Amino acid sequence: APRSRRDAAPFRDETHRRLPRPSRPAGDLLRSSEGCYQLYPGHIPTSPLQKALLAAGSAFMALYDPYRHDMVAVLGETTGCLALPSLRDKMKHHPEGYRILQERPRIRLSTLDMSKLQGLPDGSLGREYVRFLEDNKVSPDTRMPPKFVDDEELAYVIQRYREVHDLMHTLLGMPTNMLGEVVVKWFEAVQTGLPMCVLGAAFGPVRLSARKLQVLATELIPWAIRSGRNANCILNIYYEQRWEQPVESLREEIGIFPPPAIRV
Repeated sequence: APRSRRDAAPFRDETHRRLPRPSRPAGDLLRSSEGCYQLYPGHIPTSPLQKALLAAGSAFMALYDPYRHDMVAVLGETTGCLALPSLRDKMKHHPEGYRILQERPRIRLSTLDMSKLQGLPDGSLGREYVRFLEDNKVSPDTRMPPKFVDDEELAYVIQRYREVHDLMHTLLGMPTNMLGEVVVKWFEAVQTGLPMCVLGAAFGPVRLSARKLQVLATELIPWAIRSGRNANCILNIYYEQRWEQPVESLREEIGIFPPPAIRV
């Protein structure tokens, strides 16, 4: 089911079916009905100028209306030209990340055994992930497919980032309200370097109350930044094979510090 405006928050990523990998020889591209060449199904080829215009327009709309997840998605794709290759390289140089790039898992309702995950012990990654989805009335199927990334492999990288976003909420213990989203964005900004995350972290707090701003500035942001710097790359974890692992154990393995004992 689509997310409601109440459940959405600033700069959400709209972000285990594979993003199709071309089986044709290198350089042999798909051709759309409009005559443009596509690197993958759904790809919209754009020039640098078109990307700049799309980035400016989507940034304005995302700041004006943070619930426009489609604009947030466009912003992430058109401004990630430096961050996405860096993330891809981190995955290629890590055994688990490299396997993810090769196997291209997808996190969708069609690929998740929800009954099995619901039956896992409390505290396990799978059980807490499903609990997060249920409590916040969100679905992994709302993640938008990439369109403007001019590299088939990098398109998968940003798709993967979008699909593990809710797992970041689970590991960080953050809800989908405004404050929780801003905290996750600070963590992701440090982790990924994506300009979309940086903008969300910087401008998301303007909609918070003075009391929440104080908690954010004194407790949550410092924790999110420390965790982001200390943690291993979040895209190098094959979460689908960690469902039975306790959340606390996975946090420790990744390098995420325990969440502050305050109500978010």
